Amino acid sequence: MAKYSHYKIGGPARFFFESKNERETAWALREAKARRLSVFVLGGGTNVLLPDSGFDGLVIRPVITGMKSGRKNTIEAGAGVPMEKLLAFAAGRSLAGLEWAGGLPGTLGGAVRGNAGCFGGEMKDVVVSVRSIDPRTTKIVERSAKACAFSYRESVFKQAGRRGAAGEIIIGATLALAPGNRREILRSVREKIEHRQRNHPLEHPNIGSIFKNVPLASVCRSKRSFERAVAVGVLEFRGSRFSVKTDPVPVISAAKLISESGLRGVSFGGAMISAKHPNFIVNALGAESRDVKTLMSLAKLEVRRKFGVSLDEEVQTV
Repeated sequence: MAKYSHYKIGGPARFFFESKNERETAWALREAKARRLSVFVLGGGTNVLLPDSGFDGLVIRPVITGMKSGRKNTIEAGAGVPMEKLLAFAAGRSLAGLEWAGGLPGTLGGAVRGNAGCFGGEMKDVVVSVRSIDPRTTKIVERSAKACAFSYRESVFKQAGRRGAAGEIIIGATLALAPGNRREILRSVREKIEHRQRNHPLEHPNIGSIFKNVPLASVCRSKRSFERAVAVGVLEFRGSRFSVKTDPVPVISAAKLISESGLRGVSFGGAMISAKHPNFIVNALGAESRDVKTLMSLAKLEVRRKFGVSLDEEVQTV
């Protein structure tokens, strides 16, 4: 599976199937059920750490890539549409609202599942509805944005249990945008791409930010200290100075926490905590999954020891 991962990490899948539409996706799920196979859904491979041992079951990779304009400035798009192409489609129709995603890797399905966000925007801001397939019945389920239960880097599609939909396969979504100036939209998208190029270690295989930024409310001892930190945009915390940013709730940077814990540039095996952006663990030299996991555990341990903060993983580990 390594060639389908931005990390270039991952062993063999016992079965691998690319579905091009709803019908093929449902067929694959029925076959897996009949053969009693475990199923894993792989999107753009940008936010997932795949195991070195591979996957002893069926990996389904939806490549549903259709896009069309709908009524009232909406776009209907398949889960397999790369975010880059989705932004180009929107800009070509002078539709604004997705500029924050400039340079965001991966596919629409993954972005919806994890409520991807940056530069003050999130998928929840534009999603009208999401279509998915229930693996138990292979029936189509359509949810409103509210029913998707979006929160910070979360959605119902990441939640297990009776009220969750973790096993469902997202096949498409309808997005609501707004009329805009095509030139300004493209300029804004370009700015975001250039920011990523300057500040992210794109010279090495990576899967983006490993940990979620830490909500300010979880580290402030009182409402007064929280409000003051928001007002001045700075938090003095355990001997370190943190900028407070909106993501879209007030947060402090996981990268800064990792850096202040003395881990910038630390490596293990072929993996390295990036010196450029410490919330990225990059595949610097033929890394294996276990190398990355070791550095993830180290980051959690050292940040907890120095700051008393528990880092929450943003990436999915299989």
